[in-house]
Amino acid sequence: MKKTRTSKAEPVDASGSPRRRRRRAIQYVVVLIGCVIIVDALVGEKGLLAMRKARQQYQALEGALAAEKAENDRRREEARRLLEDPSAIEDLARRELGLIKPGEKLFILKDVPPPAAKN
Repeated sequence: MKKTRTSKAEPVDASGSPRRRRRRAIQYVVVLIGCVIIVDALVGEKGLLAMRKARQQYQALEGALAAEKAENDRRREEARRLLEDPSAIEDLARRELGLIKPGEKLFILKDVPPPAAKN
């Protein structure tokens, strides 16, 4: 008579052998970790969306800086003209302070609304 060997192996069910189930579980875990890494790369603290927003802010600040530099250049030129050109000082005094030269006459013209039509 032959003796049959009984092993303590795990039972085999419809999903396959225990080794196959273990391999499938590991694949699911690897896929899950990959998905988490991809989502973090897109929306994480230093993800794609954050980088795009930072780039837009950088471009906006770059434009504001260029405008401020142009304004500084304009003011430097105006300051240079006021230091070197007497006619620039005269022009500014006439425009800002309403000053006139001796012997000039100042005429102030006011807009008068047209008279209402009578019926």
